[in-house]
Amino acid sequence: MLLFEHKKDLQSYKAQSPIQKEIFYLTEITFQKLQRTTPTTLSSSELSSVVSRTDLDRMWQKDLKPMLVVRYPGSTGSQHVQQHIKSTLGSMNTGWEVTEDAFYAHTPYSQLPFTNIIATLNPAAKRQLVLACHFDSKYYPPQWDGREFLGATDSAVPCSMILELARAQDDDLKTLKDSGSDLSLQLFFFDGEEALYQWTSEDSLYGSRHLAHKMSTTAHPPEATNTSQLDGIDLFVLLDLIGGPNPRFGNQFSSTTRWLSRLQKIERRLHALGHLKNHPNEVQYFWPGLHVGLILDDHVPFLNQGVRILHLISTPFPEVWHTFDDNEENLDRISISNLNKILQVFVLEYLNKKSQNPIAEGS
Repeated sequence: MLLFEHKKDLQSYKAQSPIQKEIFYLTEITFQKLQRTTPTTLSSSELSSVVSRTDLDRMWQKDLKPMLVVRYPGSTGSQHVQQHIKSTLGSMNTGWEVTEDAFYAHTPYSQLPFTNIIATLNPAAKRQLVLACHFDSKYYPPQWDGREFLGATDSAVPCSMILELARAQDDDLKTLKDSGSDLSLQLFFFDGEEALYQWTSEDSLYGSRHLAHKMSTTAHPPEATNTSQLDGIDLFVLLDLIGGPNPRFGNQFSSTTRWLSRLQKIERRLHALGHLKNHPNEVQYFWPGLHVGLILDDHVPFLNQGVRILHLISTPFPEVWHTFDDNEENLDRISISNLNKILQVFVLEYLNKKSQNPIAEGS
C-alpha cells in the first residue's frame, strides 16, 4: 500500500500512474445508491457474552502461526495459507459458502497464478457487509542473505483476526444465516496486494482489481439486469497493517465517518466495562476526527466503482513495515486482543444480531 500525506506526493503519483487518475475524482454522490444500515446496540451483558468468546491464544496457534510463512503469489507457502483459510472456514457450523477467484496475471517476473478466496454467509442476501484483508506477503529476491519476509502485520494478523471472528461468533452467525436476513456477511482474502517489483497501477492490487471487475460484471440478484454484486456491498471494511503497538486508525472517507465513530464508541463502551486490557483512558485506537491522506490499498478498485469504504489501517504505518522485522516477535498481543473484541462487537451490531446467551449483569 502507498500513503499520500502531501499534495506534491499526490501530484507526483498522478503523473506517474495515469491509469489510477479516476480515483482522485470520485465524489460523494456515487455513494448515494447505497442503503444506510441502522445497527443494533448490544447491552452490557451481551457485550460481555461477545467478548468472552474470542480467544487470542487460540487465534495465535490456530491461525497466526500457520500464516507466518513466505507466501508471495505462486509460492508453496501461498498454497498452504490458502488451504488453511478454506479448511478453517469449512470446519465451522455456520456453513460458509467458500469460493475461489483464480486467475493468471502478467507481472514483472512472468505470468503468475493468483487466487482470491471469498466466503459468504448467505449468498441469497440482498446486501453484504464485507470484511477484507490480503494474505500474500511481499516478495524479496533470494539475494537478501536468505532472510524471509513473513509480513506479520502485513497482513497475517488481519487475516487471523477475521478467521477468529468467524470462529468465535460461529453460533451467532449461523443464527443470522438461518434467519434469512437481507443483510449478511462476506469475507474477502485477497492475493497479490503487494507489488512484486515496484508499486505501479499494474504491479499491485492484482487480486482486488480482478475481483472488483468480476463482481461489477456479475448480476445481483442473479436475474437483475441493472445491478451487480458490487451494488450488493453495504460496507467494505478493509483491515491492514494491524498488530503493532499503539495502533491508530484515522479517517479517509467522510462517507464512512459514522462507522469509524461507532468503532470509537464501542472502544469506549468496552473500556468502561473493563473488557480491554492495558487500555488506560488516554489510549484510543479510533480517531474519526483525524484526517488521513490517501492510501492505495485493496479497497481502491472497489472505491473506483462507488463502493462505500471503511479502511482500517494503522497510520502511521508500523515501524517494521516492509522490513524483515515484521514478524511474530514484534507483535503486540494486547492491542490485537483488544481490537479483536472491538471488531467482533462492531460486526454483530452492524448485522443487527443480538448476542445469544448474554452473561447476566454483575456476573
